Amino acid sequence: MALYEHTVMTRQDISAQQAEALNDTIKDLITQGGGSVAKIEYWGLRNLTYRVKKNRKAHYSLLAVDAPPAAMAEVERQLAINEDVLRWLTVRVDELDLELSPLLARRERERERERERGPREDADAEAAF
Repeated sequence: MALYEHTVMTRQDISAQQAEALNDTIKDLITQGGGSVAKIEYWGLRNLTYRVKKNRKAHYSLLAVDAPPAAMAEVERQLAINEDVLRWLTVRVDELDLELSPLLARRERERERERERGPREDADAEAAF
């Protein structure tokens, strides 16, 4: 089997739950094709550099996949049919990167800094008034 990184962009009009449901659908297609999904990361709603099919934003997801080429071909065929999908990119890789992507790692670091700082001092002053 081959190793892939698969990125999907979906319309801004759908909810985050619908984007997650699409990820589950992709995962089901891959497992039915004899493959497995090692990691699914939902990156959230992000701004686009330029309009894609009249959308300024898109929901992004990244999947780390171990599957036969026929299974990935079926996933891409299904994505081409789906009206909610704006773009997708499948890249064959030598090994899967199972660590957090740089985008999510940065968000996690920022959350840890916020926890270390504790409550803001100006928030206490606002509560006093």
